[in-house]
Amino acid sequence: MRKGAPVTGYDSMIRLSWRFLRVWLRDFDSFRKYIVVNLLGNLGDPVLYLLAMGIGLGRFLGEMQGLSYIQFLAPGIIASAGMFAASYECTYMTFLKMFHLKTYDAIIVTPVNIEDVVAGDIAWGASKALFSGALMFAAVTAFGLVHSWWALLILPIVLLVGFHFASLGMLVTTMSRSFDYFSYYFELVITPIFFFSGIFFPLDDFPLWVRGIANCSPLTHAVTLCRALILGRKPPHTWLSVAIIALPSIVLFYTSIYRMKKRLIK
Repeated sequence: MRKGAPVTGYDSMIRLSWRFLRVWLRDFDSFRKYIVVNLLGNLGDPVLYLLAMGIGLGRFLGEMQGLSYIQFLAPGIIASAGMFAASYECTYMTFLKMFHLKTYDAIIVTPVNIEDVVAGDIAWGASKALFSGALMFAAVTAFGLVHSWWALLILPIVLLVGFHFASLGMLVTTMSRSFDYFSYYFELVITPIFFFSGIFFPLDDFPLWVRGIANCSPLTHAVTLCRALILGRKPPHTWLSVAIIALPSIVLFYTSIYRMKKRLIK
């Protein structure tokens, strides 16, 4: 297809195959070469938040919703670690591979098609989220903040959060013309989600419209689930919260694949 031609007809169909696992494996092999750097990078900011705010600021705040502040904070930090890891992987790193390293161009001349490349990168973004969340979960456990085996269910929740934000990040990448676009995305979307998802303070005292917007965020529901599980409690509205995270993720996943194919196909 000539450059700039629209993706129509048969070419517009999304054709996924098992080959997306090859792309995932390629990303994993690249990740293993820098495992120490990745360990430090994924633990740095979350642990600093836990120490500086959970212990430092927590000394002045007292209890929050019947919990010590560090206990209140920890589940949200685990969930948000997955969000940031997936978002970074499917924005900056994907854009780098697309336009500077020409990795996508090299892969799609093989039997692996565009759909598999995008799906593989999204799957890797979700895996990076799980990796970050698992590291943070281990750190929280080391602080003595995990009180139930039910807390292990936090890990699939973090994976689901990772899939959501990896798909969203990929969709943003399909519309970005330079790295500068991602600054707007992180400052205007990811940062407000981070601060208004009930991680640092309860949302109960905010106006109804603020709570309504916050409750549309998948991270808000992930934080609620994680906070209950880490204490061994039954999460409120479990399946509704899972649906609010999962269903938009599927839409974002297929939309990002379609738009990336439309952008790259020649």
